[in-house]
Amino acid sequence: MKHWIDRLFRLLLGLFLYAVGIVLTMRANLGFGPWEVFHAGLGRAVGMSIGNVSIVTGVLIVIGVSALGEQLGLGTLLNMVLIGVFMDLLLKLGLVPPMGHWLAGSLLLAAGLAVIALATYFYISSGFGAGPRDSLMVALNRRTGLAIGVCRGTIELTVVLVGWLLGGMVGVGTVVSAFGIGLFVQATFRLLRFDPAQVRHETLGDTLKLLAWKRS
Repeated sequence: MKHWIDRLFRLLLGLFLYAVGIVLTMRANLGFGPWEVFHAGLGRAVGMSIGNVSIVTGVLIVIGVSALGEQLGLGTLLNMVLIGVFMDLLLKLGLVPPMGHWLAGSLLLAAGLAVIALATYFYISSGFGAGPRDSLMVALNRRTGLAIGVCRGTIELTVVLVGWLLGGMVGVGTVVSAFGIGLFVQATFRLLRFDPAQVRHETLGDTLKLLAWKRS
């Protein structure tokens, strides 16, 4: 049971760090990251907070990756909800002010991308199922054989285009994030010698069975 709790801690840490990384890229004040362009554009159109739009988007992606044969896990569901909740909380607290100079913004943007890449490692390696967006990344990697960074970059560029068409805020930071996130994720995975396609994820059914067995 201790091992399971350790994994759960890694998952929750990864989700929180992911939200931190997103907020850092937003506060860099150089343009929102790809997904945030989409979330902000859609949120503006329908009158929802960026965190709530993130949750709704996660639900739709989960439906899509399920159709591609990816298994859902506890991590998939918690990712779908908690990142949006953490984002709204961090933005409300205002702990990180918007940067007023391009150099400070560039450093904060790079830090944010690095934190997102590390967060991705933590919650995928926990084995509770990749989050909605990373499930899509892994599904493309498995089916196309393309490098994980290429798959991630392609997804990011696609959502930037859609977000821009919805009126999302695009800037130089958006372009850097779209191209850079795949490189940061691939470099982090390579540095940590981690292959996400080799992780055997615990499905939601497996988790429920394990918890029921522990109680008996």
